[in-house]
Amino acid sequence: MKQKKWNIPFSGPSVSQELTEGGFSPLLCQILALRGISTVAQAKGLLFGGKETLHDPMLMLGMDRARERVMRAITERETVAVYGDYDVDGITSTCMLTDWLRGKGLTCYYYIPDRNEEGYGLNCSALDTLKARGVTLVITVDCGITAVEEAAYAHKIGVDMVITDHHECRADALPEAAALIDCKREGDSYPNKNLAGVGVALKLMCACEGESDPPLSRYADLVAIGTVADVMPLSDENRYLVRLGLSQIAASPRPGIAAMLRESSLDPARLTASSISYSLAPRINAAGRLGRASTAAKLLLSRDEESAVTFARELCELNRRRQSIENEIWKEANAQLMGQTPDGPIVLASEHWNQGVIGIAASRLADQYSLPAIIVCLNGDVGKGSCRSYGGFNLFEALSACSDKLIGFGGHALAAGLNVRRDMLEEFRLALREYYLANKPEPLPEVQCDLLITDPSLLSLENVRSLDLLEPYGNANPRPLLCMSGVRLEMLSEVGGGRHSRLRVRLGQTLFECIYFSHSAEETGVLENELIDIAFTPQINEYRGNVAVQLVASAVRPHDPAALCGEILSGDCGCYRAASAYCPERADFVRVWKGMGPAFSVGSDTDAVLRQCPAEMNPETYCLCLMVFREAGLLAGPGGGIYGAEKAQISGKADLDATALIRRLRELS
Repeated sequence: MKQKKWNIPFSGPSVSQELTEGGFSPLLCQILALRGISTVAQAKGLLFGGKETLHDPMLMLGMDRARERVMRAITERETVAVYGDYDVDGITSTCMLTDWLRGKGLTCYYYIPDRNEEGYGLNCSALDTLKARGVTLVITVDCGITAVEEAAYAHKIGVDMVITDHHECRADALPEAAALIDCKREGDSYPNKNLAGVGVALKLMCACEGESDPPLSRYADLVAIGTVADVMPLSDENRYLVRLGLSQIAASPRPGIAAMLRESSLDPARLTASSISYSLAPRINAAGRLGRASTAAKLLLSRDEESAVTFARELCELNRRRQSIENEIWKEANAQLMGQTPDGPIVLASEHWNQGVIGIAASRLADQYSLPAIIVCLNGDVGKGSCRSYGGFNLFEALSACSDKLIGFGGHALAAGLNVRRDMLEEFRLALREYYLANKPEPLPEVQCDLLITDPSLLSLENVRSLDLLEPYGNANPRPLLCMSGVRLEMLSEVGGGRHSRLRVRLGQTLFECIYFSHSAEETGVLENELIDIAFTPQINEYRGNVAVQLVASAVRPHDPAALCGEILSGDCGCYRAASAYCPERADFVRVWKGMGPAFSVGSDTDAVLRQCPAEMNPETYCLCLMVFREAGLLAGPGGGIYGAEKAQISGKADLDATALIRRLRELS
C-alpha cells in the first residue's frame, strides 16, 4: 500500500479578538482565521454575502455594444442562434440564453458541436448550417474568444456575432465581431475575473434587462451548476450565485433538474456544490463526451415531467457507458505499463480509445502513479491527446518546451490538449521525460490537513454545525480537512460487506465514531489499540433519533511522531499546544535521566533522537524531556542547540517544574 506524505499543522492559526468576540463558534473562528479573515465584516461578507456582492455588468468591456446588438435583434425579431461548448458550463450557458431569447419571442436555435466530429469551438460548417436556417446573429457562450478565422467567415456570409467567453484571450489577435465580452480581456475593468461562461452569459442578460433580479429568479440554478462544474472559485459574486442557485433548486427545481435529481437519488433540499461536482455534473458531461450534448440540452430545456424523465434516464445511461469506456481505457493503459512506474510522465497511445473519455482516464492514471499523464487517441497519422498534471508540475510550460515535437497544443498548467504525429510520438515522450527530470517539482503532501484538533470540545455538535455556514464548498473555499495525531484506535470493524471501515478513536476522554469509505479494515493499515493519525471532515450524523458528530476519514496511518518531534527539538513555540498532550511527568524525567550513560550525547538529527527513545515511551514525551533538561542546564550543546548536546555539570539540584517549557505545557494541557 502506497504511503502518503502528510502535512499536519502543529501550530494553530492566530485568531483575532474581534473574531472571537463576534459570535462565531470557536471552530469556525479557527477556520476563518486560516482563510485570512480577521474582522467580523470580512466573516459576514464570506458567510452571508448577498445581492450586494453582484457587480454591474456594464463594467465589462464591450457590454454596451453587446447589449445594443442583442436588443436590436429582439426589437426586429431576428432569427438568432446560441453557439455553445459541449461541457457542463457550455451546455448550461446555451440552455439559459436560448430559453431567455425564446422568452423574448425570438426564433432561437442552439448549436453545440459534436466533440468527436467537430471538436471545440466555432467552425465554418456550423456557421453555414445556421445561415441556411435564416440566422442573422450568433451569440457564443463559453467559447469564441480565439475564433479569429471563424468570426471573419461569419462576417463574410453576413452573420453578426456577439462573443461571450471567459477563457484566456490571445495576445496577438481578437476576433472581429459586433461585440466581444470576456472579463479577461486586456483593459477590462470588471472586478470578478473568475466568472464561468454561464456567469458571463448571465451578465449579458442582466445588462439587457437593466437589472439582475429577473434573470436570477429564473436561471440561478443553471448558473450554479455551470459555475461549480467548471471549478470556478467560489468567492466574490460566484459564491452568492451558487448559494442562490442551490436554494432555487431546493425550493422549486425545473423539470429537467428534478428528474436528474430523482435518477441520481439526490434530495433537492440537501443538494450541495459537492453533489453537483460528483453526481450531476458527470451525468451532464457524459453526454458531451460521447457526442450527445443535445440530450443534456433537451433535458435542461424540458418543460414537462414526462420528457424530462426520458432525457434524465438517457443521461444516466450515457454516464454508465462513459464509466465503462473509461474503465476499459484505464485497464488497457495499465496493461501497457506492465506494472512498472515510469521515471517520467506517462505517455500512452492507442487507436481504440474514445477521445471524449481519455481525459478522465489520464486524471485517474496521474493520481494512481503520482505522475503527469498523457493519453493519446490515434487516428491515422495523427493523434489527439489529453494531458493531466500531478504534484504542481506545470504542464503548459512543459508542452511549450517540447512544442517542436507537436503539431499543436493548448491548455494551462494543470490540464491541456495536444495534437501529435504518430511518427513523432516516441520523440515527444523522450523530450517530455527529459524536461520533467530537469524540472521535477518538489513532492507535495498528499494529505494536507488544515487544522490539528487537540481539544475534543472543538468537535461539539454546535461547533460542527457552524461549519455549514461555509457552504457552498468548492474551488477557493474547500471543505476544511481536520486531523488528530496520536489518538488511540479503540475499535476497527468492517461495514458494507467489507467495503468500508468503522473506527472508534479516543482523544483525551472523548470517543469519536468514524467512517472510512472504500477501505476495508486491512486496507486501512492500522490496528486496534495502537496510536494512529487520522485526517477527516466532521459531519452531523442522525440515525434513529440519535444525533452525534461523526468523522468521515479521508486518510489514516499508524502514528508518526517524527514531524512533531522535529518541531519540539527545533524549539518552535508554535507546536506547544500540540505537544502539551505529551507533557512529561516526574517519572518520565527520572527514567530518561537514568537511561543516559556517562558518555551520553543527544542524536545528531531527529531520526537519531527517536532511535534513543526508551521503549514504551512516547517519542514526543522523550523529546520534551530533553528540551526541559537543556533549559535547566542539564544538557549543553554546541551553539545552545539540542542536537549533539551532552550531560552538563551544575551545582545544586535542577528545578524542572520551574522551567518555562514545563509551565507553558501545563498551562495548555
